[in-house]
Amino acid sequence: MCGIVGYVGGRDATPIILGGLKRLEYRGYDSAGLAVLEDGRIELRRNAGKLERLVSLVEAEPLHGNIGIGHTRWATHGEPNATNAHPHLGATGEVVLVHNGIVENYASLKDELAAEGVSFRSETDTEVIVHLVERYLALGLTLPEASRKAIAHLKGAHGIVLLSSNEPDKIIAARVGNAGGVVIGQGEGEMFVASDIPAILEHTRQMAFLDAGQMAIIRRDGFRVETLQGQGVKCDLQQVSWDPVSAEKGAYDHFMLKEIHEQVRSLTDTIGGRVDFESGRILLPGLNLTPELAASIRKIVIVACGTAAYAGMVGKILIESIARIPVEVDIASEFRYRDPLVDENTVVLAISQSGETADTLAAIEEGHRRGATIWSIVNVIGSQAMRASDGTITMQAGPEIGVASTKAFTAPLVDLYMLAVLLGDVRGTLEAGERRRLVEDLRLVPDLAGRCLDRGPAVGEVARVLKDTVHCLYIGRGVNMPIAYEGALKLKEISYIHAEAYPAGEMKHGPIALIDDTMPVVALAPRDPWYEKMRSQIEQAKARSAVVIALATDGDESLPSLADHILWVPETPWRLSPVTSIIPLQLLAYHIAVLRGTDVDQPRNLAKSVTVE
Repeated sequence: MCGIVGYVGGRDATPIILGGLKRLEYRGYDSAGLAVLEDGRIELRRNAGKLERLVSLVEAEPLHGNIGIGHTRWATHGEPNATNAHPHLGATGEVVLVHNGIVENYASLKDELAAEGVSFRSETDTEVIVHLVERYLALGLTLPEASRKAIAHLKGAHGIVLLSSNEPDKIIAARVGNAGGVVIGQGEGEMFVASDIPAILEHTRQMAFLDAGQMAIIRRDGFRVETLQGQGVKCDLQQVSWDPVSAEKGAYDHFMLKEIHEQVRSLTDTIGGRVDFESGRILLPGLNLTPELAASIRKIVIVACGTAAYAGMVGKILIESIARIPVEVDIASEFRYRDPLVDENTVVLAISQSGETADTLAAIEEGHRRGATIWSIVNVIGSQAMRASDGTITMQAGPEIGVASTKAFTAPLVDLYMLAVLLGDVRGTLEAGERRRLVEDLRLVPDLAGRCLDRGPAVGEVARVLKDTVHCLYIGRGVNMPIAYEGALKLKEISYIHAEAYPAGEMKHGPIALIDDTMPVVALAPRDPWYEKMRSQIEQAKARSAVVIALATDGDESLPSLADHILWVPETPWRLSPVTSIIPLQLLAYHIAVLRGTDVDQPRNLAKSVTVE
């Protein structure tokens, strides 16, 4: 989820691009850069860190021209430094390009280009695209033709914007799959392109939006849209009436709702490039897992806080059931204070969206002190947790602005699943046939998440029933027990309703005393190995007059007769069911909070990243 801006017209492109990037900095802030065509040459400025560092560089080394492109980066491939920052310039200096997405087959493309004599300057996957464009320009093709030829080699979803000094009157923009939007803005004698509306809203409200599989040739007096096969298509301008602040949320009222809906994309990115479906294997090179290290592991201790800790609880079940390694889950704030039994045969696995959570960093330090191998699952590349780790899995969720974490919860669920399969494979505890089946199940995840999101209106109706409740119980078993905890947390965080979660089997050991006709019970009962046990728990709650909201699998004919309300989810392989189970609970909490009039994106007393103990 990077920010892209481009301009062609009669004005100086530099301040327009920098202004647009500022409005897109929420999409990525690891590095930034811009390229402007000045006196027939492409001039490039890039810097690591937040946009202000690029602004300072441009002030020290100005560049001016009437056409240019810029980028603010959320790092995926390669460290967030100036060399890996976009835009990327080709070997001839005649083509420059910015990119949003992951080139899933970049390794094979890089090898192919290197064999042709191409030298690479960066560690990014993006650089292969600019070299491919130059390859076809060298054959005498036009810039649009060369761009189409280059894009045809790419696997994955992408947003691409480029220009060439050889055809200085145009910008090429393309959208491949669903890697994020490509927005074209039309002014008077000038044109704009961006990855999101806020970047160009102050300049024009006349905008067009590329669909997947389309490419635009943009000149200062207009634009033409074609398919990636070169056939012209109609793409009408629309009048956009959003104010700049709300535009950052797109069509959504809150960042949280936007980020709930971005989970299809973030889950796709989490899987992309890490799963070889042909061989049925998981690829996590950043983990630095060798057969020797895998064989030496006697125990894994997952350390995390809040939402991340609940993801870790799911991870415990996945790793133990697939890789057969004992796993403990520790609340990071408690870990270093209990003299933990950790040694050189232990992996301490930290999970943190920001990678800067103080308690989690302290747990990492304690693990280091005791000789453990440190792994981390983080969303922010270059964060302290990542730097302090011996191996890392990045979430690929993109920037998360809403304080209540959503997509940065489901992404590590899939990361932990992939880790479990990889460990089972490397340690030899997973048979090849079972490994292939588990890997193949990952294909289903983005579509299953999308099908859950399609049911948002029905979840909203259930929210109306619960909006005035004072207390609420969430119950679950097995792999969905942690999802009950996370669902209750979401309700507490943003609606301020007192909600508690319990393992369903524990209800009769005390909490069932709370149940009466004023206590709603949210019961997670998808068709998994614990289904029959959960059905019994629902019957016990109903016998005590509870209002039961059951989460059930499509086609379940039994639960509707027991529960008062149903949250339906598609049938999902049980180890991946936490992904589909949590989405209705995220939506439920969101809709209740909206109905109660709370500040959804910035709930009271909370911050996005807890950097103090």
